[in-house]
Amino acid sequence: MYFIPFVAAAAAGTFWYWQLRTTDGSPILHAVSVLVIACPCALGLATPVAVLAGTGMAARKGILIKGGYVLERMLKVDTVVLDKTGTITEGKMSVTEILGDRIATLQYGASAEQGSEHLMGSAIVRHAHEQSIELFPLDSCQAVPGQGIIATMNRTRILVGKKTLLEQEGVRIPSAFDAEANNQERKGTTVVWVSRDTIVLGALALMDHPRPDAENAIERLHAMNLAVAMVTGDNQATAESIANQTGIRSVRAGMLPAEKAAMISGMRDRGHVVLMVGDGINDAPALAAADVGMAMATGSDIAMESAGVVLMSSNLMSAVMTLEMSKRTFAIIQQNLFWAFLYNIAAIPLAMAGLLSPIVAAAAMALSSVAVVTNSLRLR
Repeated sequence: MYFIPFVAAAAAGTFWYWQLRTTDGSPILHAVSVLVIACPCALGLATPVAVLAGTGMAARKGILIKGGYVLERMLKVDTVVLDKTGTITEGKMSVTEILGDRIATLQYGASAEQGSEHLMGSAIVRHAHEQSIELFPLDSCQAVPGQGIIATMNRTRILVGKKTLLEQEGVRIPSAFDAEANNQERKGTTVVWVSRDTIVLGALALMDHPRPDAENAIERLHAMNLAVAMVTGDNQATAESIANQTGIRSVRAGMLPAEKAAMISGMRDRGHVVLMVGDGINDAPALAAADVGMAMATGSDIAMESAGVVLMSSNLMSAVMTLEMSKRTFAIIQQNLFWAFLYNIAAIPLAMAGLLSPIVAAAAMALSSVAVVTNSLRLR
């Protein structure tokens, strides 16, 4: 807004100054030198070339960033919210224990989950196949977000999911089952209940282990002075078990998808800039609510669509690398802008003083652009 009028005025002033002091054709040459040396190519290249180099480098490392504005937002992040299953943990769940009627629990549970894309549902179905258990065909199936599945088969109503789902549907869980399930949860497992009509058949305990790099990645996030929190729809005991293994101090368990999104919106309302990392369908609202959403490519399509960054690998260190790269990119942008402004501040007075010819001014202007591009390519 101010640069072009300033340069035009400086060129005009240079022309009239030398016009009054000389009688040759040098005034027009000096004015042209001012215009040439002030050509803002370096200023125009300072930001986009650095952003292009930064996002290109990220892409080669398996990090897809949807635009330079995402890099800019990441620079201001002060809070990182991590989903548990499939993000902090490996997302390779396995059935470790079956409570109650083992055959019926597994058969009805796997039958209801056979069309599910959820990690726990897939693990239950896989375990049933390993045990050579035949699955029933479904008449209907309805997913209850963050709770489980309600299915019908041969006029029989099957519930598979959290304890709260069964209770909401009027199914009473015997106290003996409940005590056994609590013991399993204290071991760090996730308990999935199975009922037929109003009768509890049993429960399946599933285990998922933290990613090998999770503890190191969270240490790096803490070293960057970022607040780190874990949110999960899982129970408190299981969540705290994973948090203790990975060094996370803040845990929010038993959260529905809408509650995750509301929590992140509340953080933003309090002035925090939030990065959300997740992978599942249940994470999509939270990813969309965050300042920056980061999704694992191994997760659901809707999660990747909701996120501004997609991590092609399932390595949690990729999230740390993305934040570090954002800081490096903007450090390069600041350097580019500094040298571009310094070049103009130093060169324009020389041109006004008649010490630079148009040829030298053009060469200097081109050299400044080359310098900005070369500095940006250091990101590669």
